[in-house]
Amino acid sequence: MAENDARDIGVDVTPPQDTCEDDDCPFHGTLSVRGQVIDGIVESTMMEDSIVVRKDYFDYIPKYERYEKRKSHYRTHLPSCIDLEEGDKVKIMECRPLSKSVSYVVIERGEEG
Repeated sequence: MAENDARDIGVDVTPPQDTCEDDDCPFHGTLSVRGQVIDGIVESTMMEDSIVVRKDYFDYIPKYERYEKRKSHYRTHLPSCIDLEEGDKVKIMECRPLSKSVSYVVIERGEEG
């Protein structure tokens, strides 16, 4: 592929500047994405080719008429064309299952968290 010849994934995000040979990359491979876009923060980069993304949210408790903080963890595939560190903000989307616990892929890097 030519320089920055990224495939259109159907979502309004900026494609990565680098290219990669990863088949599980939505921009340079054959992986398709679906579902909603989830914003989160990179919590761990210890896995090979994958990361853990944390999404913080509030849940309303009707009995006490209050909100409580909650969080969800998403195991996410990281294409080699996107460079991330812990604490970065990212956008992820659902894809087909890539392993037992990985069913999401990073589609865009945000600013530092």
